[in-house]
Amino acid sequence: MGSKEIIRPPRLVPGSRVGLLAPAGPLLERDDLTRGQELCRALDWEPVLLPHAGGRHGYLAGSDAERVADLNAALRDPTLDAIWCLRGGYGVTRILDQVEFEALAQRPRAVIGFSDITALLLAAHRHTGLVTFHGPMARAPLTKFSREHQARVLIQQERPGRLGRLPAPSDVLVPRSPRIVALRGGKAEGPLLGGNLTLIQCLIGTRHLPDFDGAILFLEDVGEELYRIDRMLAHLRMAGILDKVAGVVVGQFTETTRRGADGAMGFDEILATYLQPLGVPVGFGFPIGHVDDQWTLPIGVRARFDAGAGELELLESAVS
Repeated sequence: MGSKEIIRPPRLVPGSRVGLLAPAGPLLERDDLTRGQELCRALDWEPVLLPHAGGRHGYLAGSDAERVADLNAALRDPTLDAIWCLRGGYGVTRILDQVEFEALAQRPRAVIGFSDITALLLAAHRHTGLVTFHGPMARAPLTKFSREHQARVLIQQERPGRLGRLPAPSDVLVPRSPRIVALRGGKAEGPLLGGNLTLIQCLIGTRHLPDFDGAILFLEDVGEELYRIDRMLAHLRMAGILDKVAGVVVGQFTETTRRGADGAMGFDEILATYLQPLGVPVGFGFPIGHVDDQWTLPIGVRARFDAGAGELELLESAVS
């Protein structure tokens, strides 16, 4: 199940046409559509709203047919320079088998999003070799930190280099956040692969999952109980994925819960159970996931990870 040689999409420039769509869950506020378009314009890009971007069908942004029609229309449109998802939620795995990845291979362009969009990002990379981008949604408030890191990988053709860290609050001693902790020190190099843990697990056994051999695996998730995180990591271990990776970068697992008397195990203890025995560098607390301040990570690009220093460095350009 090896991935193809990587293809770098063209960088975004002033006037780039960006397709906005919702291939998974619905937008809960009408203003989300407006804000997504305004954010594109604020970045000096031209927003192109797909027909069903504001659709609703229960917990989906329109029927499966409508959502995949928007996505394939965007992939086939030669005038679009990027595809930027407005929201995650749930729904990409329902349409993934119908996505026309060959159109993306014929006209490479940036595909951006995270959370449920992980399935699309990994599948697109698996089938085309295209570098895809795990980063903020188009409807999200784009902080200075997030904007700077987005620009470094989507706009600048130079090697992005070492990614920044959030400063600790000056009036708090030993803050809980932002805080990066090494579970196992060391350095490793490899292509960046990862995203939402739930979606990576969902792709196991399908034709859409890339080969994680030698990869720097990054993970994030939201709203999961600790025992479910435990179960998903167990699945990755049984599937042989964890044994292949060169290092593990754990981002933010937000809104985790401990239900009942059996919820006494801590998050770091669960991580240690599955990741420390791998014998590779492991750290957690990185700005990845369901947080306002987050990195944009180019899937498929080689990176160097120093767990002890809490640093991730991108070793090559993500765009052409």
